[in-house]
Amino acid sequence: MATRNSREIPLPYLIAKGEDGIWRLTLRTTRFNSWGYPLTDSTPVDETFKTAAAARGYAKEHYGAEAGQFASK
Repeated sequence: MATRNSREIPLPYLIAKGEDGIWRLTLRTTRFNSWGYPLTDSTPVDETFKTAAAARGYAKEHYGAEAGQFASK
């Protein structure tokens, strides 16, 4: 999934609650094309979580995430 027509760089961790009430974590990496626009790749984590705090803790433990690096949906 790539960001189009925006120079805004998304936060590297997305925590989203599905319709089923389960929380999911998505890792986002950003690189730049030759014109300086950010291209973002999103990779969902296989693990599911009962709470957003559990997803945040998992990201901190397994990926070294820090406060301020999370977006929620």
